[in-house]
Amino acid sequence: MENKKKPNPIDIHVGSRIRLRRTMLGMSQEKLGENLGITFQQIQKYEKGTNRVGASRLQNISSILNVPVSFFFEDAPGDGSGNQPGMAEASSSNYVVDFLSSSEGLQLNRAFVKIADPKVRRKLVDLVKALAAEAEVE
Repeated sequence: MENKKKPNPIDIHVGSRIRLRRTMLGMSQEKLGENLGITFQQIQKYEKGTNRVGASRLQNISSILNVPVSFFFEDAPGDGSGNQPGMAEASSSNYVVDFLSSSEGLQLNRAFVKIADPKVRRKLVDLVKALAAEAEVE
């Protein structure tokens, strides 16, 4: 008989947004934990949604990660934004979160923004689109 309580979907979402922002800044779990006065294991539990983040701690995290508290709730499950007409972009932004949550996506994003020449950036986008189209044909 399994009696373990499953994490709340909102807690999982908030945790994933903490992880997203932390990795975007190149900050380790240990560093975030040090800034909060807690262990990196506690940060892991927050990021997995295993432990719920309290209001005051979430405020501290938002300050350390330099985002408004509302950032952690964007596209949260059950927020109703996906059901409103004209809000298709809200659900489509999930692929951006998934992309930036991956190691490759984060590396690609960091490298891409360092390219100063807009023509080179455009050529890179065209190359990636061509490679993606080629993969669809196979």
